[in-house]
Amino acid sequence: MVKDASEGISYICNNIADYGGDPNRIYLMGQSAGAHISSCALLEQAIKESKKEESISWSVSQIKAYFGLSGGYNLINLVDHFDNRGLYRSIFLSIMEGEESLHQFSPELKVKDPSNRNAVSLLPPITLFHGTADYSIPSDASKIFVDALQKAGAQAELILYGGKTHTDLFLQDPLRGGKDELFDLLVAVIHAGDKEALEKDAMAPPRKRLVPEILLKLARNISPF
Repeated sequence: MVKDASEGISYICNNIADYGGDPNRIYLMGQSAGAHISSCALLEQAIKESKKEESISWSVSQIKAYFGLSGGYNLINLVDHFDNRGLYRSIFLSIMEGEESLHQFSPELKVKDPSNRNAVSLLPPITLFHGTADYSIPSDASKIFVDALQKAGAQAELILYGGKTHTDLFLQDPLRGGKDELFDLLVAVIHAGDKEALEKDAMAPPRKRLVPEILLKLARNISPF
């Protein structure tokens, strides 16, 4: 999956202009497992570049910023949590093809490795988002990863959303309509320095509610996440 994600990023970096996109404004973002996989891909690419490996089809310098939403970045710390939540240890280790993979696919641990210090210096600005009521992946996962990134010299920040669950920020809140703090923050970062885009953002009509509140509350209560 990490290799697939990296190949997808490579395709975007090398072909975005052909589709009318701006190669100087490429942002990378993932949610939950997507945050984990994309952060693995980003860090692995940085490590390749720091070692000056020849087989490089894209560069971390092409990524203007990275956003991670409700992600897990240290699998070793999450094994017991997942087991308590119903993703039993034996199943998880089978998925990961053994315990040795837990370290290999834990970006937090790689960032803490002094041998990767040069790779960390290549990373783009990183912002992690997490809800404090996330029971699928505790918000401490993002807190500890940001702390590790900052101590290693990376530009990283954490934004916490009080009382938000694993799915609120990207599912229930957008369906609710009205103000969407996460969306507005992302757009403000992406459109920074683009006066025309910012003016259009300011004139955008209020977002419409897409689902009745009673259904959103019901979904929140029965969701396994």
